[in-house]
Amino acid sequence: MSKEKIVIFDTTLRDGEQAPGASLTAKEKQEIAYQLERLGVDVIEAGFPIASPGDFKGVDIISKSLKKSSVCALARCIKKDVVAAAQALKKAKRPRIHVFLATSKIHLKYKFKKAESEIISIAKQHVKLARSFCSDIEFSPEDATRTDRNFLFKVIEEAIKAGAKTINIPDTVGYSYPNEMSSLISDIVQNVPNINKVTIAVHCHDDLGMAVANSLSAVISGARQVHCTVNGIGERAGNASLEEIVMALRTRKDVFKNFYTDINTKEIYKTSKMVSSLTGFVIAPNKAIVGANSFRHESGIHQDAVLKERTTYEIMNPKDIGFSVSNIVLGKHSGRHALSKRLSDLGFSVNKKQLDLIFERFKDLADKKKEVFDDDLIALFEEEIKLESNKIRCLDLSFEGGTDLKPKAKVKLSYQGKNLEEVSTGDGPVDACFKAIDKMLKIKPKLMRYKLEALTQGKDALGKAHVELKLNNKLAIGVGSSTDIVEASVKGYVDAVNRLI
Repeated sequence: MSKEKIVIFDTTLRDGEQAPGASLTAKEKQEIAYQLERLGVDVIEAGFPIASPGDFKGVDIISKSLKKSSVCALARCIKKDVVAAAQALKKAKRPRIHVFLATSKIHLKYKFKKAESEIISIAKQHVKLARSFCSDIEFSPEDATRTDRNFLFKVIEEAIKAGAKTINIPDTVGYSYPNEMSSLISDIVQNVPNINKVTIAVHCHDDLGMAVANSLSAVISGARQVHCTVNGIGERAGNASLEEIVMALRTRKDVFKNFYTDINTKEIYKTSKMVSSLTGFVIAPNKAIVGANSFRHESGIHQDAVLKERTTYEIMNPKDIGFSVSNIVLGKHSGRHALSKRLSDLGFSVNKKQLDLIFERFKDLADKKKEVFDDDLIALFEEEIKLESNKIRCLDLSFEGGTDLKPKAKVKLSYQGKNLEEVSTGDGPVDACFKAIDKMLKIKPKLMRYKLEALTQGKDALGKAHVELKLNNKLAIGVGSSTDIVEASVKGYVDAVNRLI
């Protein structure tokens, strides 16, 4: 039997970015898209163009940038959505429009207040409209796993007649479980007369922790495209994790022997690190495949066995996902070429101007640290990307405090072509800096979460601050790094404020 390809549809830049606080700039989206293409992703859902000017710009930039991967834009079954998606995809070499419409009884009753016949008519109309702009159309009956199956079959059949090439079955609220998902896909194959004309896809959320299991069950039953995100980020509990889907298909060849993907698995680890860095979403140590503990062994019995034969306790080789230690140690004597090569190995593409700026900051850092590690370089690149797009920048800060001295800070910012300066006191130097920024910008965001971590080992390690702010019901995560934790905190705060305003 010949092997069948499983199409990897990555929605990190659309559904992944919908995770509260995970806002990305157009430039950050472009960098992630470049890496997803290097990873071998077949379809990249770049955004929801009608949602905001930023989303439209992101899809437009990615459409111009990619050469191999298909670029997809999301649209509701509303004319202005479809038109905006088509316009954002104009420069794409392989454009796809993804239209969706809710079909479950609970959505029809409370969201649309429409009859089933009206839903079918709307679906047909907008698939045809999308088809007039683009030949590659994907249709999703939203909340499919809670939709009456006979009605679902009818909607799918009509969407195919209208020109859809891919039918995606979303488990929108993560309600399903593996046997049910398997049964649903099998029923669709058996009851939709023209289903053989399209690719069946699945889009699973992780509310009950079964997104990956549901996706793989769907593959066994007939799905040939899987929606997923890097690190499983997404709305609420997230989406099916790309790295888990791909490595399950690769590792369990006894079960999935007739399937393959075009993913270059050696790019998985660097892709995961990039997405974590640019979104500010920390990867849990016990996260499957890419977590820090994935290939660590604490038990003496395990350690002894792994030293004798790796496969006793490791079902995957860490090198297969690109998890390896570089032989190149960078320090204050390293040159531009070594820095450029290491950035390239990490998946970052930089032009001469960017390299010069990063090299300057690299030299400053190398004067403070004996060795510069990969995580340090990622932080330097991340900072350069932010400086290109951030409207507010920290120019200078100073602070004083002590056991018997009330902490006071002075912060200087650049904003809208002006240099602003403010002094404030606080419960500590970090709090004083945050309050000085608020006074300068005349805002009062709520600090939802604040976390500091050392990026690497050693007393001279870069400190990385994660700052989550809420303003007018909008969440944003900012990240800043420095060998000085107060400076790192201020950079993180300013980054979050930029994303908010």
